[in-house]
Amino acid sequence: MTDSDDFLEHTGLDTLAVRAGCHRSPEGEHSEALFLTSSYVFDSAREAAARFAGDTPGNVYSRYTNPTVRAFEERIAALEKAESAVATASGMSAILSTCLALLQAGDHILCSRSVFGTTTVLFTKYLKKFGVDTTFVDPTDMNAWRDGFRDSTRLVFVETPSNPLCDVVDLTRLAELTHEQGARLVVDNCFCTPALQRPLEFGADIIVHSATKYIDGQGRCLGGVVAGDRESMGEVLAFIRSAGPTMSAFNAWVFLKGLETLRLRMEAHSRNALALAQWLQEQPQVEKVFYAGLASHPGHELARRQQSAFGGVLSFRVKGDREAAWSLIDRTRIFSLTANLGDAKSTIVHPATTTHGRLSPEQRAEAGVTDNLIRLAVGLEDVDDLKNDLARGLG
Repeated sequence: MTDSDDFLEHTGLDTLAVRAGCHRSPEGEHSEALFLTSSYVFDSAREAAARFAGDTPGNVYSRYTNPTVRAFEERIAALEKAESAVATASGMSAILSTCLALLQAGDHILCSRSVFGTTTVLFTKYLKKFGVDTTFVDPTDMNAWRDGFRDSTRLVFVETPSNPLCDVVDLTRLAELTHEQGARLVVDNCFCTPALQRPLEFGADIIVHSATKYIDGQGRCLGGVVAGDRESMGEVLAFIRSAGPTMSAFNAWVFLKGLETLRLRMEAHSRNALALAQWLQEQPQVEKVFYAGLASHPGHELARRQQSAFGGVLSFRVKGDREAAWSLIDRTRIFSLTANLGDAKSTIVHPATTTHGRLSPEQRAEAGVTDNLIRLAVGLEDVDDLKNDLARGLG
């Protein structure tokens, strides 16, 4: 099958999730082939030189050219309606590769303060060492975004919905503002995936994913991917070629299989999460629930416009302190106590001491990550069993 422009333009998401990027070898395999090889053999020295120089298409070395990885990249690009995509070893390497490919010393990142804790550490500790500065702002305050720009701002980075409080950002307005300032808008679309939200359609320039999460769907492999315009992705690929944060062929093959059921899983995750969020907000031991699917959430109507469903992640504050949160977590029996999300198995975690534990107390306070906050990534189990498990913890 060839991914022609007509096929990509007029084919539905479910078909793209199953068929895009499927290029059969001469063996005629039906399932995507897994190419486990580090290098490739050339017919002549002239052909090898042309491949290495990029004068002719074809595989060179699996650090940056592998047929299985390329199939995954093409499928993600099709689903996100992007010109191109580049796979990486992890979600964080997707963010790092984007930044190091597109930024230089003296540049500035304007970032939501409601992002994954490790993203904050990457920007404030490591990129800062190389002369890239970052300012963090309230993601829902457009005036804060506007005031945060500098002449040197080159990237605007946002998660929507955010980790862990499910803040929702107006992508259309933020994209317009970003482009007025001559910068690029980068959106971490991990929580929604293209099954629920396609930020490029709202004006974003680049999408990043932790494929480890919902794209895999069963907690098996690490991976990341960046999607956007062909020129920018060429820069990211050039960085991957030199630096080597490469996705393995086996992981790409697993992710291809995960994409085949992506929409079905995301709809099921969303149904379970909404039911659980509605139940939690009725519990007297719960102080507040954060989930954009709830009408009480300040970003609810915006999420309805930008997303086809509300996703599988929610968080809530239990009445009490850290010990109360820990006690609830420890009494559950079905939820897996792990920081991963996007799994068929529901997970529970205490962000202040895990995913956001490397942040300073001040940074956690600004991000709303309190000691009594618990994050759930709602899986595919029977939702009544999940309610009973949390009731055991709340008891």
